Amino acid sequence: MSVSRKRAWANVEQLMQRPRRQIRVVLRRGKRGVTLLHDGKTLTRCYATKTGQACAKLVAEALGVQMPPVGAEVEATIPNGVLFRVVSLSGLDLRVPGTELIAERLLEEAAFQRERAAAVSADS
Repeated sequence: MSVSRKRAWANVEQLMQRPRRQIRVVLRRGKRGVTLLHDGKTLTRCYATKTGQACAKLVAEALGVQMPPVGAEVEATIPNGVLFRVVSLSGLDLRVPGTELIAERLLEEAAFQRERAAAVSADS
């Protein structure tokens, strides 16, 4: 049984209560869409609609990974800020004019935060 976005949001809120530099997530692609998981709990999902598939590509880009083929998954380690942007990207309605500017900004911020977290980890 799948978890709704509303129930998944509770998992995101709980995870983000304590800021972390590294959160291990899994991006899983199935026939019904793409799901982002942490410790087996759903954080967000992109359904297998045209808009959902476009959002899933943005999510993968924000995570800094390639979109896995159907039936596969890919792991990523990200900071809190990237998680926030990934969840935001997954919920965008890309049919609304101007949304692509928001998506572009969220992707830029996610890339910056991933690079910054990698630099801090390398210094440690």
